[in-house]
Amino acid sequence: MPRVTLTPITPLGPYPTLPLSANAADVTFTAADATNKNQVLFNGPKLLLAKNSHATTAYTVTLTSKADNRNRTGDVTTYSLEAGDIMAFRIDSAEGWQQADGYLYFEASNASVLFAVINL
Repeated sequence: MPRVTLTPITPLGPYPTLPLSANAADVTFTAADATNKNQVLFNGPKLLLAKNSHATTAYTVTLTSKADNRNRTGDVTTYSLEAGDIMAFRIDSAEGWQQADGYLYFEASNASVLFAVINL
């Protein structure tokens, strides 16, 4: 199965149309697909949020890098999120992260990890 593509959120700017409607500035999280893994199209800087929603168990998150122009890689592997923890990781350059198909790859060890991707 192919990776599950997440849709990034574009946050409201400093001068939104007022009044704000209910939920207009909410951040929506999506459960990780621990089997098929996740991805998002890289078309500009992103902030990846990962939240462990489990009450007692730690789970892990992995971000897959790609060799840069110096042939270096730097995967973030099995980053541990304790119960209730939230991780934030900014990717503002395609170099070293954007895969050949144009996507950023990430995954979690359990669906209790929730992802949100924010356009910066």
